[in-house]
Order: sequence, then C-alpha cells, then structure tokens
Amino acid sequence: MRGTVLYGPRDVRFEDREAPRIEKPTDAILRIAVTCVCGSDLWPYRGIQKVAQPTPMGHEYCGFVEEVGSAVRTVKPGQFVIGSFCISDNTCPNCRAGYQSGCQNLEFMSRAQAPYVRVPWADGTLVPTPELPSDDLLPSLLTTSDVLGTGWFAADAANVKPGATVLVVGDGAVGLLGVLSAKQMGAERIIAMSRHEKRQQLAKEFGATDIVTERGDEGIARIKDLTNGIGADSVLECVGTEESMMQAIQSTRPGGSIGYVGVPHGMKLDVWPVFFHLVRLHGGPAPVRRFLPDLIKLVWERKINPGKVFDLVLPLEQVAEGYRAMDERRAIKTLLRPSSA
Repeated sequence: MRGTVLYGPRDVRFEDREAPRIEKPTDAILRIAVTCVCGSDLWPYRGIQKVAQPTPMGHEYCGFVEEVGSAVRTVKPGQFVIGSFCISDNTCPNCRAGYQSGCQNLEFMSRAQAPYVRVPWADGTLVPTPELPSDDLLPSLLTTSDVLGTGWFAADAANVKPGATVLVVGDGAVGLLGVLSAKQMGAERIIAMSRHEKRQQLAKEFGATDIVTERGDEGIARIKDLTNGIGADSVLECVGTEESMMQAIQSTRPGGSIGYVGVPHGMKLDVWPVFFHLVRLHGGPAPVRRFLPDLIKLVWERKINPGKVFDLVLPLEQVAEGYRAMDERRAIKTLLRPSSA
C-alpha cells in the first residue's frame, strides 16, 4: 500500500507503507472512499508545528468497512461509515457529556491519506450512513468528519441562537462552514471576514449577509459600525493566531460568546483585555462525534451542501500538489480520491 508521509517542511511524499491490520479487538479497517488535505495539515507542512518526521498524514476520512475486530458490534463489513478525527470510545464520562474530543481513551486519527486506514475504538468513533451513498454525496459526507463538525462546534460554542448577529473570523474551510452552521442555527446576520473573492462568494452562498475585508483596528471599527457600536452576539474564531483571537474578543459585545476552534499557533493570550470585554470563551478540538448523526442526516437529506468547500479534486497519488495548492492559496480545500475508489 502507498500513503502520504511528511518528511519535513514542504516535503510530502506518496510512498510505500505497511498496510493496516487489526491490532485490537475494538479496531476496524476501512477502505477509504475519499480523504482530503486539512488546513491544520499546513502547520506541520510549513514547519510551524513540529511533528515527528517522517510522519504519516491525514485525519479526515470516510469509506467502507473492510474488517472489524472481535469486539466491534455497531459497524460491520460492507457498511459506509464516517469517523471523527478524534477517536473516542464514546462511553467514558467525558464522552457521555458530549465531549468526545476529551475522551479518556482519546487518540487523534492520522494515516488517512491512504487507500486503507485502521480505526481504533470503532464502535465509539464510526457512524454508518443509512445505506451506501451516491458518489455526489461523498464530498459533503467527508466534511462531517472534521471541517463541518468543527465549524458547527464553533457556532455551538459561541452560543449562536435564532436571530443572532454572528461574526466569523477566518475564511478557510472551517470558517466557511462556520457560516453555514450559523445559518442552520438561525442566525439573522452573519458577517464573514474575508479578503478573497472566491471565498467571499462561497460565504454568501452559505449564508453570509456581510463581508468585511479590514483587519486589526480597522476591522474592529468596521464590525462595530455594522452593529451600531455594540459588537456581535456570537463570534467564531477559526484561525488560531493571536491576532485573530484579539480580533474576535474585541468584536464581541459585552456578554457575547466566542467559539474558538482555530489550532493555536504563536498565541499568548493577555487576559487583561478579556477581563474588561466581558466575553465568554469556549472551544478547543471539536467533539465531532457528538454532531455526526445530525450532520450526516442534513447531508443525506440534501438540506446542506458543505462539499462546496472542495475546489480542487486530485488522485491521491498527487497529494503533494494538493498541499502546494492550499499552501499557495490556489485552493480552499483539496479532495483526494484513492485509485481504488
């Protein structure tokens, strides 16, 4: 089997790897239907986030169950399933509270940019679709594995309510699907911060009512101008830098909420301005497993089409070009199709 391996900054290779096998009774082996490059993959790709090298890559996945361990009960060979990027048993106290990304047996998926992948804790991690999906649904189903689930958690953590004014900081795939999520939750006004025309158009398709191109103090002033000097009720921080977090904090009205899901990099949060802004902060790795059944249902019934965030489709063996295109902002998100799919 061949799969994606990161050897160093901007050095991605598609090379021979050992095929996955059942290692524990709770495992399942999936044949990947589609996978993709995540915006968070760009941090180690750019050398900003240090990881062991070489390291297999890929944490967004869906596909067909090929084999299950002897203890697996809720999925079976032949089913089509989606799994969260956070692997969880879904039975521990944290999972039962809806925070599977804080599972006491938490693992993070990797190795999914390959034709096959092993999924630990299969019963707790994988959710089957009602039946085998048509090919045109695959991109949208794939988003539920991470970017849609993460955008949804950002909106949930930001306490988005019907009639709310929502600000989304970040126009990557997570930010764009944060717009879609806020719309589904009934937000009346959704302000998307974006400087890229293609992303602005997609944000509008997903429900954005306003686009703000300014940043920093000018961006904050623009948000205040749009909200009669008050600020947004709910803010989704989908980038992970200190600048984006401060943009979010200072754009939120007193008593408002921020859902932060951008993986932090170079961030040293000064609590002083947070204290005086009277905002609520909640976020972290998204408990995607909590939302998976409902998100799959929305996609299955074609009520949403989050797969539009994939604007580049490549064979899996061209994965290095997928990374380059996203790194150079020539693509929002790259969908990868194994040759066996």
